Amino acid sequence: SYDAQTFYVMVVCKDNPAEVRARIARREEIDTDDFVAVYLDTFLDRTHAYMFAVNPLGVQRDAVLTEGQKEDLSFDTVWSSEGRLTADGYVVRIAIPFRSLRFKSDLMKTWRVAIGRVIQRNNEEAYWPYITKRIQGFVPQFTTVDGLAQISPGRNLQVNPYVVGAGARFLDAPARAFHNDNEARVGMDAKLVMRNAITVDATANPDFSQVESDDPQVTVNERFEVFFPEKRPFFTENSGYFQTPINLFFSRRVVDPGEGVRLSGKVSRWAFGGLAINDRAPVRLPAGDARAGREAGIGVFRVQREFGHESYLGVLTTDREFADSFGRMFAIDGRWTFGPNWSVAGQLARSRTAKLDESPVGGSAAVAQLRRKGRNFDLEGNYLDLGPGFSAPLGFVKRVGYRQADQQVKYRWRPARGPVLRYGPQLSTLFNWRPDGRLQDREVAAEFMVALRRNSELAIKRTEAFELFRNSPFLPYATAASATTEWWKWLAFSGTYTWGTAVNHDPAAGLDPFVGRATKAEVTVTLHPTSRLRVEQTYIRSTLDTRETSSRVFNDRLLRVKLNYQFNRELSLRAILDHASLVADPALAKLDHERKWTPDLLLTYLVHPGTALYVGYTDRHENLAVVPGPVPTLGRTAQADTSVARQLFIKVGYLWRF
Repeated sequence: SYDAQTFYVMVVCKDNPAEVRARIARREEIDTDDFVAVYLDTFLDRTHAYMFAVNPLGVQRDAVLTEGQKEDLSFDTVWSSEGRLTADGYVVRIAIPFRSLRFKSDLMKTWRVAIGRVIQRNNEEAYWPYITKRIQGFVPQFTTVDGLAQISPGRNLQVNPYVVGAGARFLDAPARAFHNDNEARVGMDAKLVMRNAITVDATANPDFSQVESDDPQVTVNERFEVFFPEKRPFFTENSGYFQTPINLFFSRRVVDPGEGVRLSGKVSRWAFGGLAINDRAPVRLPAGDARAGREAGIGVFRVQREFGHESYLGVLTTDREFADSFGRMFAIDGRWTFGPNWSVAGQLARSRTAKLDESPVGGSAAVAQLRRKGRNFDLEGNYLDLGPGFSAPLGFVKRVGYRQADQQVKYRWRPARGPVLRYGPQLSTLFNWRPDGRLQDREVAAEFMVALRRNSELAIKRTEAFELFRNSPFLPYATAASATTEWWKWLAFSGTYTWGTAVNHDPAAGLDPFVGRATKAEVTVTLHPTSRLRVEQTYIRSTLDTRETSSRVFNDRLLRVKLNYQFNRELSLRAILDHASLVADPALAKLDHERKWTPDLLLTYLVHPGTALYVGYTDRHENLAVVPGPVPTLGRTAQADTSVARQLFIKVGYLWRF
């Protein structure tokens, strides 16, 4: 039902209350719980939809869905929810203010809607109307709701000021000295919605103190940059507007944003987004450089026109300017869906870049993609060509000057009854060629998986590879076995063990790269001792040994223990302890002996997105010491007993909606 201000949904779910999975969790963290979700396609474009999900205790999760992309969980808006367990299941109530949505200003409105229910222990999803995976597309299968009259988002102006006080002590590595930094800072985010569809966001002096640290990943002995996702709210909201087949805008390239404005919206079948912001930490410069302290200017613009069924044509342009350097890029991309299962996509890009004190260089890039999505059979093929002169300073492009072709085929049998939900093989190939046509890398992999009830899965994978490194050919291989399960309400487990061979990409001085015996173990155990407490432990260990003498080249270990206690839906305490240790043989690898450990505490009182109190503390320790002398140096020590980055902060924000 609805009234002039709010859209209401109430859902009654029949179930055994002892089997229902429900916890008092932080907002958004209900992915392992049972939940009910409401989906709203307010523009009738069959491509975009809002999602509002609630677990049986009323904990919220919201997102924006875009066909062909992952759900955008960065979308946060103000709405209310309630939930409670009953003698025969649970019931939830959802109330969504119209001012929290964007929709056409027609006198009589028609929306497309769906309601879904997830039962975790059965790996079960149920929808009204009926939605199937036999055809491609989720949003196009919604049903219509007619007759929504006399509703409007109204005037929609949001002002979200914040104040933060922080004290920090950190090691300035270039200066080989410790510094103290105490500051009080005020900033503000503002949002204005025009014509019910166009949003203007502005930020001044944004602060990201409450953002969680990156998840642990192995970065040792990797040839190329490792991807860490963006977690800063100003950049994550509506980030789907800037997604294209090649990742040409990666907002973590903006290191220290100052002031900025973002425009996004949808008018008829046109969608667009624009961003202008400055970066206060654009590049490292030598001491005394006259350009030190200057800021980089950054601009991004995206527009796309939808046509047909889940198809579009779009343009993306990015620009980064600093002193006499610049990085400019223009790209055109599109997606065409045909039939119930098939789609093709492609992108062409051209860049022109000038580094500091260097002449400009130009280059091109192209990608073509073919997809088939179905209930049993999936196919994916990609071709990528990145020219030697191509550059995307604001994107995430690991390397240039190569051509790549990769394919993936999988088939899933789905038994009608029994403990096995689906099983089947997956085959994949990947080839990389240099500009001269010589093969650079090759990877062929075969995998077989079995999915069981209660989110349980077993898989085995074999990979055979070829790698040309420093003009020498290598033939590494690997076998990986993995298992995941959420069989019990109080325990979840996932683990992968990989063994085989790998190339030592960082050999010691005087040594050539060589192939050694490699292992990698990844284990995550999540405990729910009570409905309010979540304890997650992740351990990653990666080793490389010589094949001839079994000498250890390196041993890299990462451990994270993460605890979250939810006092109620608003108040939570999160504690994280990270520990990292890298031990390497200097006679075999050009790697430092490193030890790090970091405690991280965050107390959060979140009334709703934008109105919150955060109190946080972090203290990173490393095995580093400043060695005094005429020119101080940094040296490695045996133990990680030096605090190199310590901070205590308090942040208060309040959201006004007019």
